[in-house]
Amino acid sequence: MAEQAPAANRSARKVREGIVVSNKMQKTVVVKIERRVAHPLYGKVVLRTRKFKAHDLIGCDEGDRVEIQETRPLSKDKRWRVTQIIEKVK
Repeated sequence: MAEQAPAANRSARKVREGIVVSNKMQKTVVVKIERRVAHPLYGKVVLRTRKFKAHDLIGCDEGDRVEIQETRPLSKDKRWRVTQIIEKVK
């Protein structure tokens, strides 16, 4: 039973999809994630944007659509890693 616990924890990590905004750092990319939220008073759908720094060993380019997964802290700002490239930039 103790052997199954780490696999269950790994599947509980957050997974997000976003677009690479910057790849100027070594092994690090900045990923922009947009989510649509209803305004609390008026109900209009509003775009909320957040940028995350993610560890990149795959080699992403700016404009790529990628999937990132939550991980342990890798540096001061990096808490995500790129798991796959969903769509390459043209």
